Amino acid sequence: MARGQAIFGGVNYASAAAGIRDEIGRQLGGQISTSGQVNNYKNTVSQIVNLLEDETSAAAYLSKCIYSVGLGSNDYLNNYFMPAFTPPAVTLYNYGARKLVLNGVGQIGCCPNELAQNSQDGRTCVERINYANQLFNDRLKSLVDSLNNEFRDARFIYINVYGIFQDLIENPSAYGFRVTNAGCCGIGRNNGQITCLPFPPPCRNRNEYVFWDAFHPTEAANIILGRRSYSAQKPSDAYPIDISRLAQI
Repeated sequence: MARGQAIFGGVNYASAAAGIRDEIGRQLGGQISTSGQVNNYKNTVSQIVNLLEDETSAAAYLSKCIYSVGLGSNDYLNNYFMPAFTPPAVTLYNYGARKLVLNGVGQIGCCPNELAQNSQDGRTCVERINYANQLFNDRLKSLVDSLNNEFRDARFIYINVYGIFQDLIENPSAYGFRVTNAGCCGIGRNNGQITCLPFPPPCRNRNEYVFWDAFHPTEAANIILGRRSYSAQKPSDAYPIDISRLAQI
């Protein structure tokens, strides 16, 4: 995690396997829970106050930053319905955040792990899981309206990760992809039954794969997600505005 002057170049608090609930992902090894990530942000705020030498300057700086929050996928993969996004978002607000991006959950029912376990042909997405993801996203989008009404000096936006990845899976050739149902690395059916191990080599043409491993998108897929989040390609990509317009506020 960045410290000192490096903080002003941006800070990444993410931890693999973390979820909305603190106990999510503990069985997968060492990780930083969501509350731990928020506490790390609080520590960063304290450092910024020291670097800028007063709280007023720190608050002005923090109000111009953009905060991207993405939670929920691991809760579905390792637990179930836990729609509790509000505490992290409100805590970030209480510690100076004024421009927050809430990322929806993608099509978990289309990831190689779910296809390997629950898809008869290994290609058809698991509808019951995707339906649950859509329920979560609908509530998250409604939460954006509630937060914008409650915190008038801040702006919250929603990124439709589900819809963007649906485009990649349904129209892969339009984005340069060839493989949508298997990981670039992994073991077993769809390369999704066991995730990447240290020694087996990954695929050579990783830019043609939507998924890197049993669960996670490739860099190529994430670049498209990032571009469409920043500058919406379709009206449904972001709500009520995209990140480029959020940055201008």
